[in-house]
Amino acid sequence: MTLYTVSTQETSNKSIIKFELNQFITNHQSYEFNNIDDAKNSPLAQQLFYLPFVKKVYISSNFVAIERFDIVEWADVQDEVAEQIKDYLNSGAVVITDTTSVKKVPATVYAESTPNPAVIKFVANKKLVDATYEFTTIDEAKSSPLAAELFHLPFVKSVFIEDNYVSVTKYDMAEWDAITNDVREFIRTFIESGKEVVHANLQVAQKKTAETMVANQGSLDETSKEIIHILEEYVKPAVASDGGNIQFESYDPETKTVKVILQGACSGCPSSTITLKNGIETMLKEMLKGRVETVEAING
Repeated sequence: MTLYTVSTQETSNKSIIKFELNQFITNHQSYEFNNIDDAKNSPLAQQLFYLPFVKKVYISSNFVAIERFDIVEWADVQDEVAEQIKDYLNSGAVVITDTTSVKKVPATVYAESTPNPAVIKFVANKKLVDATYEFTTIDEAKSSPLAAELFHLPFVKSVFIEDNYVSVTKYDMAEWDAITNDVREFIRTFIESGKEVVHANLQVAQKKTAETMVANQGSLDETSKEIIHILEEYVKPAVASDGGNIQFESYDPETKTVKVILQGACSGCPSSTITLKNGIETMLKEMLKGRVETVEAING
């Protein structure tokens, strides 16, 4: 039997810390407990609530997150808590006893049109993922329960998931007027079920890929670094609001050509060529005078 290991991971909220595990502890479901009575179906959460500084406990497929009261600092107690979680799991004790009593978390989802007529952006009232994911086939979507289920709808061509929204690209066989409400309700129901949007193993892999990309930026030439900064600062927020994403691919100093990858609503969008030439290319030529002449797009 593989023993559990626990590593600590800081979050954007200083009161909350994640205790990441090397194995799954739930059946791709997430739970939130506000007090010891609320945690009656989780012996692990109940045990953690006996610690006087524990305010909330979150249990997901491969991590336990704890929100603390301000009476302590995580630096003083996190190692002890990690050890307690590890010992509990390695004892073989139950994590969740009765999943039927877990309350569904209400979710709202609204639909936004995008510049790409084949794509609708479905925005949720909660964060769905911590990275960017694009699935263009049902085989690629095996690591995303949400994307996999969407691909069972006959008109779905591709799925793009980022932050708190899902961009769905359709085939021409259907019109959005007839299917938007059905897709919106489908996504809302999925979110409320508490199931994982993307499997933890893909999230870990994506995180490592992102870290590698950041590390590799150190070996890039100065112009490439400046291009990446401009794309991140000025372009990405705009394309994200339209349900898409843009990534730097390469820069050729001899031809002064920049290649970028377009994803989500930007991929295959009829207006993306205009945006690329009149917007991004013009911006880079102006901000990097004499170093950029052409921007080419690669659809993700």
